Amino acid sequence: MLKAISGICLGMMAVAGCSSGEASTPAPAAASKPPSTSADAARLRAALLPVPEGMHISYGPELGAFGSLKSTQQGLAAVRQARLERPECAGAAQLDVAKPDIAKAPAAVIAFAADRGSITQAVVSLPSAAFPAPLPKQCASYSADVGGAKVAYKTRTLPMPVKGDQSRAYLTTATGGEKNDHAQIGSVMIRRGSLIMSMLVVGRQVKPDGLYDLAKLADQNLSRVTR
Repeated sequence: MLKAISGICLGMMAVAGCSSGEASTPAPAAASKPPSTSADAARLRAALLPVPEGMHISYGPELGAFGSLKSTQQGLAAVRQARLERPECAGAAQLDVAKPDIAKAPAAVIAFAADRGSITQAVVSLPSAAFPAPLPKQCASYSADVGGAKVAYKTRTLPMPVKGDQSRAYLTTATGGEKNDHAQIGSVMIRRGSLIMSMLVVGRQVKPDGLYDLAKLADQNLSRVTR
């Protein structure tokens, strides 16, 4: 089930990828280009979510330059393989890894999985100006060819209570693929100080209230490490 969901999810977003839940061995705690100091690394790692109840770590924690992280590269590769009706929507409302300052920024990523779905979270050290713009209107509904099958994406902005200094949340419904799969992708972006948190929650059904609870916990972690 997770493999099918991750296929149509990865055709949509590059940031942090979407965990397939298939990894059995956590990734090493450091990438080839780690944060500049051990203090930076400890701060980023401390901002990550703890393992949610009923889930397990499927990847990470991995630390390094955001663009060099294995999970980021996997997401970018999947987007390159997909042909989007509106190419500008591939990374809309997400951190733009094509920008050198974002690609080189210190980051940490972790992914959790269970039979019901997955959670992928990235925390990146960036200036406030890097916080993504709202989702463009034309990206609220579009289609893509993912692995030779058509997938339709419909996204709505969620009225999530404000978190941190800036925050946004979206819920995307993806339908199609080889087996006419159906998945929902909840996405949250929060900035607190110089840290920007990106989170993707993938499953057959993603409930906004559950997404808000995860966002609240993520923001609490950000608050603790930015004091």
